[in-house]
Amino acid sequence: MEVEYVVLVNEDDKELGFMEKLLAHRHGSLHRAISVFIFNTRGQLLLQQRASGKYHSAGLWTNTCCSHPRRGEGTRDAAMRRLKEEMGIAAALTPAFTFIYNAALDNGLTEHELDHVFIGVTDEAPVLDSAEVSAWKYVAVDELMSDISAHPESYTEWFKICMQQYGRMITPASH
Repeated sequence: MEVEYVVLVNEDDKELGFMEKLLAHRHGSLHRAISVFIFNTRGQLLLQQRASGKYHSAGLWTNTCCSHPRRGEGTRDAAMRRLKEEMGIAAALTPAFTFIYNAALDNGLTEHELDHVFIGVTDEAPVLDSAEVSAWKYVAVDELMSDISAHPESYTEWFKICMQQYGRMITPASH
């Protein structure tokens, strides 16, 4: 398996260098990330359930897709690439906002990311990469917020943070 690297950044998103992805998560090093939120034309958010073989947050529900840009890759290009690779979907993506978070994960890992959030709308049916995603579903945002409150253990840390702090900004109508 090819070693993956993340782009290390400061809080202003200035590139500082590169680090092997797992090492960055072990050290809690701030790095650049992307998150994609796809809605259908009814305004429901497409969620994915992370595959059981993922090295952290396995089996948890999260946003449509998330990952890290490669060396020299722009954030929108990374978002479009990972959306196609993980979910089999090609959709126009609009930048929504960025945020920084720092969250402890399972397996002694830490996510410390400057996350670039993108939003898109499509009714295209997902074609999953089973190494990345085990299931998908569309859900209304109000129902999702209620379920996150009732069952926070079912969702990834970054997704809970993003929805709690920025949920009002994550809507297809605002883009």
